[in-house]
Amino acid sequence: MRNEPRPGRPRASSRETLAEAACELFLEQGYEATSVADITQRAGVSRSSFFNYFSSKSDVLWSGLDARIHHALEALTQLGPDADAAAVRGILQNVVHDFAPDPLALALRNARAMGLEQELVRDTGLRTARLADGISQAARRSGIAPIPADILGAAHATAVLSALRVWAERGAGHDAPESLVNEALGSIHDLPWRG
Repeated sequence: MRNEPRPGRPRASSRETLAEAACELFLEQGYEATSVADITQRAGVSRSSFFNYFSSKSDVLWSGLDARIHHALEALTQLGPDADAAAVRGILQNVVHDFAPDPLALALRNARAMGLEQELVRDTGLRTARLADGISQAARRSGIAPIPADILGAAHATAVLSALRVWAERGAGHDAPESLVNEALGSIHDLPWRG
């Protein structure tokens, strides 16, 4: 028996269609009041289609950045004992390189209207901690003692997430996120990358 699409139903749902529907609803009725069922109904797809792309309602906002952080963590691991400030900062630049406006940027810019302020604080903290740990581990593998490594990890991860937030809040027509990350990383001058 072949699986043929039912009439009136799109042949394939896309991540972008679901994300667009979710963001519209978050703006219209708020994040908390929006359910996965609301999102799938607006997008015209099934609940299972939603979960093919996202693990939760929050994942709609974060999945793009999470993928970038995942790649950064893999790259940091591959540095081995050769990790230094330039290599780590190059990897962190890639987290925001060509970062186009997406659901997260829209959420950061419209946090109050979407009712997302507390959600974004919590979820930003989770991403910051994850990235900070990866940077700290890279620092330790390069011979830096645990406490300075943890401080370097926290400072660098915070610089990246803070720059991304500021970029999103400023909106179109301002600095690219790469320049803001450069500026933020440049402010970590009291913590030289050495043992």
